[in-house]
Amino acid sequence: MSLLSAKEIMEIIPHRQPFMLLDTIEELTPGSRAVAKKCVTYNEPYFQGHFPGEPVMPGVLIVEALAQSGAVAILSSEENKGKTAYFAAIQNAKFKRKVTPGDVLLLETQIIKQKGSMGIGKAIATVDGKVAVQAELTFAVL
Repeated sequence: MSLLSAKEIMEIIPHRQPFMLLDTIEELTPGSRAVAKKCVTYNEPYFQGHFPGEPVMPGVLIVEALAQSGAVAILSSEENKGKTAYFAAIQNAKFKRKVTPGDVLLLETQIIKQKGSMGIGKAIATVDGKVAVQAELTFAVL
Protein backbone atom coordinates (compact mmCIF):
# COMPACT_ATOMS: atom_id res chain seq x y z
CA MET A 1 0.00 0.00 0.00
CA SER A 2 1.26 3.46 -0.91
CA LEU A 3 2.20 5.99 1.74
CA LEU A 4 0.82 9.05 -0.11
CA SER A 5 -1.72 9.31 -2.94
CA ALA A 6 -1.58 11.83 -5.80
CA LYS A 7 -4.01 14.06 -3.88
CA GLU A 8 -1.74 14.02 -0.81
CA ILE A 9 1.33 14.72 -2.98
CA MET A 10 -0.43 17.83 -4.32
CA GLU A 11 -0.74 19.07 -0.73
CA ILE A 12 3.09 19.13 -0.57
CA ILE A 13 4.25 20.23 -4.03
CA PRO A 14 2.61 22.81 -6.35
CA HIS A 15 2.64 20.64 -9.51
CA ARG A 16 -0.67 19.80 -11.17
CA GLN A 17 -1.78 17.80 -14.21
CA PRO A 18 -0.51 17.45 -16.82
CA PHE A 19 2.86 18.28 -15.21
CA MET A 20 2.62 16.35 -11.95
CA LEU A 21 4.63 13.26 -12.79
CA LEU A 22 4.18 11.22 -9.59
CA ASP A 23 1.36 8.77 -8.93
CA THR A 24 2.22 7.75 -5.37
CA ILE A 25 4.86 8.06 -2.67
CA GLU A 26 5.97 4.62 -1.51
CA GLU A 27 8.55 5.65 1.12
CA LEU A 28 9.22 8.98 2.82
CA THR A 29 11.71 10.28 5.35
CA PRO A 30 10.76 13.97 5.64
CA GLY A 31 13.64 16.27 4.76
CA SER A 32 15.82 13.37 3.65
CA ARG A 33 14.44 10.84 1.15
CA ALA A 34 11.43 9.94 -0.96
CA VAL A 35 10.61 7.02 -3.22
CA ALA A 36 7.80 7.67 -5.69
CA LYS A 37 6.06 5.61 -8.34
CA LYS A 38 5.01 6.69 -11.84
CA CYS A 39 3.00 4.29 -13.98
CA VAL A 40 3.80 5.23 -17.58
CA THR A 41 0.76 4.88 -19.86
CA TYR A 42 -0.01 5.42 -23.54
CA ASN A 43 -2.27 8.29 -22.45
CA GLU A 44 0.67 10.58 -21.63
CA PRO A 45 0.33 13.63 -23.94
CA TYR A 46 4.01 13.68 -24.94
CA PHE A 47 3.76 10.26 -26.60
CA GLN A 48 1.85 11.85 -29.51
CA GLY A 49 5.10 13.38 -30.73
CA HIS A 50 7.88 11.52 -28.89
CA PHE A 51 8.06 9.43 -31.00
CA PRO A 52 5.22 8.46 -33.39
CA GLY A 53 5.29 4.68 -33.76
CA GLU A 54 7.91 4.29 -31.00
CA PRO A 55 6.75 6.01 -27.79
CA VAL A 56 9.63 6.90 -25.44
CA MET A 57 9.28 8.98 -22.27
CA PRO A 58 11.50 12.06 -22.67
CA GLY A 59 14.57 11.89 -20.44
CA VAL A 60 14.01 15.45 -19.23
CA LEU A 61 10.60 14.40 -17.89
CA ILE A 62 12.16 11.49 -16.02
CA VAL A 63 14.61 13.97 -14.46
CA GLU A 64 11.65 16.24 -13.62
CA ALA A 65 9.85 13.30 -11.98
CA LEU A 66 12.98 12.65 -9.89
CA ALA A 67 13.04 16.33 -8.92
CA GLN A 68 9.41 16.14 -7.87
CA SER A 69 10.25 13.15 -5.70
CA GLY A 70 13.05 15.17 -4.10
CA ALA A 71 10.70 18.11 -3.65
CA VAL A 72 8.28 15.88 -1.72
CA ALA A 73 11.18 14.80 0.53
CA ILE A 74 12.48 18.29 1.24
CA LEU A 75 9.10 20.08 1.43
CA SER A 76 7.59 17.52 3.80
CA SER A 77 9.91 18.66 6.59
CA GLU A 78 8.32 21.05 9.09
CA GLU A 79 10.63 23.99 8.29
CA ASN A 80 9.85 23.80 4.55
CA LYS A 81 6.07 23.25 4.59
CA GLY A 82 4.34 25.66 2.22
CA LYS A 83 7.54 26.55 0.34
CA THR A 84 8.55 25.67 -3.22
CA ALA A 85 11.64 23.75 -4.34
CA TYR A 86 13.19 25.07 -7.57
CA PHE A 87 15.80 23.48 -9.84
CA ALA A 88 19.20 25.14 -9.49
CA ALA A 89 21.39 22.63 -11.39
CA ILE A 90 21.58 19.15 -12.86
CA GLN A 91 24.91 17.34 -12.75
CA ASN A 92 26.11 13.98 -14.05
CA ALA A 93 22.82 12.97 -15.67
CA LYS A 94 23.03 9.57 -17.32
CA PHE A 95 20.30 7.97 -19.38
CA LYS A 96 20.73 4.20 -19.32
CA ARG A 97 17.54 2.75 -20.84
CA LYS A 98 14.35 3.77 -22.60
CA VAL A 99 11.15 4.19 -20.61
CA THR A 100 8.06 3.21 -22.56
CA PRO A 101 4.31 2.80 -21.96
CA GLY A 102 3.62 0.00 -19.51
CA ASP A 103 6.78 0.67 -17.49
CA VAL A 104 6.52 1.47 -13.79
CA LEU A 105 9.16 4.00 -12.80
CA LEU A 106 10.49 3.89 -9.25
CA LEU A 107 11.89 7.35 -8.49
CA GLU A 108 14.24 7.61 -5.51
CA THR A 109 15.76 10.90 -4.42
CA GLN A 110 18.04 11.09 -1.38
CA ILE A 111 18.98 14.54 -0.06
CA ILE A 112 22.74 14.25 0.43
CA LYS A 113 23.67 17.84 1.26
CA GLN A 114 21.82 20.91 2.48
CA LYS A 115 23.02 24.35 3.51
CA GLY A 116 20.52 27.12 4.08
CA SER A 117 18.00 27.18 1.26
CA MET A 118 20.22 25.17 -1.13
CA GLY A 119 20.54 21.41 -1.33
CA ILE A 120 21.66 18.49 -3.46
CA GLY A 121 19.83 15.25 -4.10
CA LYS A 122 21.13 11.95 -5.49
CA ALA A 123 18.41 10.71 -7.81
CA ILE A 124 17.89 7.32 -9.45
CA ALA A 125 14.97 6.17 -11.61
CA THR A 126 14.59 2.43 -12.15
CA VAL A 127 12.29 0.11 -14.08
CA ASP A 128 12.16 -3.50 -12.88
CA GLY A 129 15.29 -2.90 -10.79
CA LYS A 130 17.32 -1.62 -13.77
CA VAL A 131 18.61 1.97 -13.78
CA ALA A 132 16.92 4.15 -16.39
CA VAL A 133 18.24 7.56 -15.28
CA GLN A 134 20.56 8.81 -12.59
CA ALA A 135 21.55 12.38 -11.78
CA GLU A 136 22.60 14.79 -9.08
CA LEU A 137 19.98 17.51 -8.64
CA THR A 138 20.61 20.86 -6.96
CA PHE A 139 17.60 22.74 -5.62
CA ALA A 140 16.72 25.99 -3.91
CA VAL A 141 13.87 26.12 -1.41
CA LEU A 142 12.10 29.48 -1.34
